[in-house]
Amino acid sequence: MFKSVLLTIDLNHPASWEKALPQAVEIVRASKGTLHVLSVVPDLGTPMVESFFPPDFEKQAISAANTALNDLVTREVPQEINVKQHLAFGKIHDEVLAGIEETGCDLVVMASHQPDRVREFLVGSNADRVVRRSPVSVLVVRA
Repeated sequence: MFKSVLLTIDLNHPASWEKALPQAVEIVRASKGTLHVLSVVPDLGTPMVESFFPPDFEKQAISAANTALNDLVTREVPQEINVKQHLAFGKIHDEVLAGIEETGCDLVVMASHQPDRVREFLVGSNADRVVRRSPVSVLVVRA
């Protein structure tokens, strides 16, 4: 059984957790393990893009994400589940891989929508990047 499960969510897209969260909760409930919920605030990519945002944008985004993550966990995770929240800032797939190492989880649960062919060709998906590089099993739930 999986004693430590890492659930990745996008706070701006409920589809990223609506189906994946119940799956993760059932796995943790069955194993009496710990659920780690990770959300990543994506960085803006380049200094040129960052220059269009206020100087404290990163701080504001992290603060808002922290509040939203806390609200989501409080509202959606049953009280009997041992849960820990994690918030990161950076490239999503890199931060998820770092979260795997940090939490010592034995399973990652994440949602993935079916990407269109052009986007998939140009940038790929975060789920694909995590699946290919993860040292632990990954359950991808179709959103």
